[in-house]
Amino acid sequence: MLPVILLIVTGFAAGKGGLVRRESVKDLTNLVFLVLSQALLFRTMSSVHLERLSLQPVFEYFALAVALFLVMLVLYGRDSRASVLALASIFSNTLMIGVPLVGLAYGPEGQVLLFTLISLHALIVLTFATVVLELQMAHEQAQEGGAPRHLLRTVGLAMRNAVLHPVPLPIVAGLLYAQTGWGLPAVIDKPLMLMGNAFGPVALVLVGITLSYARIGHQFVSALKISLVKTVVHPALMLGAGWLLGMRGLPLSVMVVAAALPVGANVFLFSQRYEKEEDVVTASVALSAVMALVSVTLVMALLPMLPA
Repeated sequence: MLPVILLIVTGFAAGKGGLVRRESVKDLTNLVFLVLSQALLFRTMSSVHLERLSLQPVFEYFALAVALFLVMLVLYGRDSRASVLALASIFSNTLMIGVPLVGLAYGPEGQVLLFTLISLHALIVLTFATVVLELQMAHEQAQEGGAPRHLLRTVGLAMRNAVLHPVPLPIVAGLLYAQTGWGLPAVIDKPLMLMGNAFGPVALVLVGITLSYARIGHQFVSALKISLVKTVVHPALMLGAGWLLGMRGLPLSVMVVAAALPVGANVFLFSQRYEKEEDVVTASVALSAVMALVSVTLVMALLPMLPA
């Protein structure tokens, strides 16, 4: 974790020192998200054959995430606001932090497992949360005498956006290309490799820059509750459930580390879209990133001590 922490601290110092302006953060995010990550995801998956994919740990991860979402939904009040807060409690930052972290800790084999999870993460979790939220908002509008929402159209649009997304597309494209057996020519593989290698450090520095501009303020208590569930309860449940279901070794490690990651930026976009709890979610993204430095470190230190 030390290289990860140092890169985040470097970004934080650069932001606080004014070396990177706040208005430049969006451009840097686009560079990492739309350029560098595409190269890394496609190149890694372009050499993976379908028989190497391990889907059982991924589906066990999603089963637990959905169960935890429903529990948090009830605890937060079972309304449309509760859906956003429940999503923040289970949706991990698997791309910006998870990819470089798992790459450093577990190598390409661990990354393949994580990429399989990432390819379905938004599709399953965000679509499920959208369905729940739309049902709640339709119920709330009906109670207020408003016009009902077109639920099927909204859910269909959510599923389309989840599939036609900058994260799963290069993963699927790389996996399909791998099945041809052609391999990547050196003239294409080399620049993809260089861009992919740049993704990890640039993404982590960008996390630090983003944290330097985040304001937690009056939302601290609410953000702390969400962050504790995300970085402590979620990985603890994943470890227990995975162990009981017979998951061991690398698959268990990657899934537990993924669960211990901070709140993903997609939750912020989700809250903005529905205009629900934007300030709380923003504070949770920032606070959980700080707390994850401790939780992920503990998880990665304790996992090797488990009996085989």
